[in-house]
Amino acid sequence: MRPSRGLLSALAVAQVAYARLPARHVVNATRGIVGLMLATSAAEAVEARGVRRGAGAIAVAGGLGFAAEVVGVATGRPFGHYRYSDKLGPRVGGVPVLAAAAWAMMSRPAWVVAGRLARRRALRVPLASAALTAWDVFLDPRMARDGFWTWPDGGRYEGIPASNFAGWLATGLVVFAAVAALDGDDGGGEDGDGALALYAWTWLGESFANAVLWRRRVVAAAGGAAMGAFAAPALWSRARRA
Repeated sequence: MRPSRGLLSALAVAQVAYARLPARHVVNATRGIVGLMLATSAAEAVEARGVRRGAGAIAVAGGLGFAAEVVGVATGRPFGHYRYSDKLGPRVGGVPVLAAAAWAMMSRPAWVVAGRLARRRALRVPLASAALTAWDVFLDPRMARDGFWTWPDGGRYEGIPASNFAGWLATGLVVFAAVAALDGDDGGGEDGDGALALYAWTWLGESFANAVLWRRRVVAAAGGAAMGAFAAPALWSRARRA
């Protein structure tokens, strides 16, 4: 069995357990799940694309995303005014080093999903950016609720401003333009079944957890629709080609 498959199974078990953890364990469990999700995504990328292109693309995504976060915390652009707590560990420029993992670990799944929908780079780059942003529709409300970061001025969606999602889209365009330059000849991600599985699992797992376990129906509906707009047609495309 490929390492990424074992890691994805372990991630699924950990995330199911996470949904029922008492509050005192949430911080450490969150750090652990971020690490496990990053390991899963990185292992799949290396298996599919090799060390230079697979791991390289993930590293580039993490570095560019982290740089955008440092600028964002300092200036309020492009995401809006927000600040991190110390719950995610050591910070550089007010941004936890672990924040880079958020951009890195979902970049490969978003890129593969976009490749299932469009092969032309001019379309694939914005689609990947939108697929990545769709995940944040789940991520931001949960992490803000648990105190990992705060939005002092609030916002209309679960206390999150629209500028946050505009910032994710803008940053994603830069991230995936770089990914395309590094590994743009991957044939639309036909070798990315593991990455597609990670994206689909995240979509289904977050939808279920928010709707049933945490009873956050607005987040379940919004995040489910946002990620589903990419996951469902990508899965359909994969099924048709099989």
